[in-house]
Amino acid sequence: MLSMNFLRQAARSARTFSTTSIARKDLVQDLYVKELKAYKAPVAAKDAHVGVVKNFSLPAVPKPPTLPVDLAAELTAYDATEPTKAEAEVTSSTVHAGEDVGKGADAFLGFLEADVKQAEVHH
Repeated sequence: MLSMNFLRQAARSARTFSTTSIARKDLVQDLYVKELKAYKAPVAAKDAHVGVVKNFSLPAVPKPPTLPVDLAAELTAYDATEPTKAEAEVTSSTVHAGEDVGKGADAFLGFLEADVKQAEVHH
C-alpha cells in the first residue's frame, strides 16, 4: 500500500512538472532552415561540360580469327612431332627429389607411420 501511495505522488509530481518545450525554440535549427530555404543554386552554363567530358567514339571493330589455309597439313605435322620438353622437365625433377622417388605409396606410408625420435630435453 505504501508503494501505491508513492507511485501516485510521483505521478502527480510528474504531471505538475512541465517544461515549455513549445516556447523554447532552437535558434540554430531556425537559422539553418531559413538559410536552406533562401539558398538559390547557381545556374550552370549550357556549354560548361565542354573540355571536361570527352566525346564518345566507338572502338575499332575486332577482326574475326581466320583459319589456316592448309589446316589438314598443319594438324598432321603437329601429330608427327614428339613432345620433348615435358620429358626433360620430368627427368630434371626426379634428380632433385632425392632417394624417396620411385619407392611407391607403401614406402611413403611406412615412413609416415615410423616412430619419430624425440629430442632429449636437458634440464
